[in-house]
Amino acid sequence: MRIGIGYDTHVLAEGKNFILGGVVVPYEMGFVAHSDGDVLTHAIMDALLGAAGLRDIGHFFPNNSPQFKGADSMKLFSLVLAEVKKSFSLINIDSVILCEKPKLAPHLKDMEDNLSNLSGCPVGVKATTTEGMNAEGKGLCVSAQAVCLIKNKGESA
Repeated sequence: MRIGIGYDTHVLAEGKNFILGGVVVPYEMGFVAHSDGDVLTHAIMDALLGAAGLRDIGHFFPNNSPQFKGADSMKLFSLVLAEVKKSFSLINIDSVILCEKPKLAPHLKDMEDNLSNLSGCPVGVKATTTEGMNAEGKGLCVSAQAVCLIKNKGESA
C-alpha cells in the first residue's frame, strides 16, 4: 500500500472559468492558469503520481508547453490514471477545497461522481472556508489538497 498527497492553488480573476472536479461552477471569477486551472483535479493528480513514485504534474504537463494551453484537466487526469494504473490499483481518494466563495456544497456530489467515475475508486470531496483569513479567505485564490491510497497490482488490501 502506498499513500500520496497533493496540493494546488490558483489565483482568481474575472472573466475566467471556475472549474473543480470537471464541474463548471457558476461564478463571476475563475482560475488564472495555463490549463483550465482545476485545482481539485490537479491536487488529486499530484497525490496519485506521488503515491506511485512518479514525478509531479508539472513534469508531465509543463505550464510553458503550448500543447497544454487551456487543457481540460479531466483529460489530463485520464492520462495520469492510465500511467498510475499500469502498476497500481486505486483504493480511494479524499480531498478538501479551500474556498470562501462561491459556496460549493451544491456541486460537491457532481465533483465526486465525475472523479469517481473516471478513476474507478471512491472519491471524497469536501469544501471549507478560511473564515476571511489568508488569500483563500480574501477571495484571491482557491486551493485544494488531496490524499490517496493505492496498492501494487496483485497486492491484497
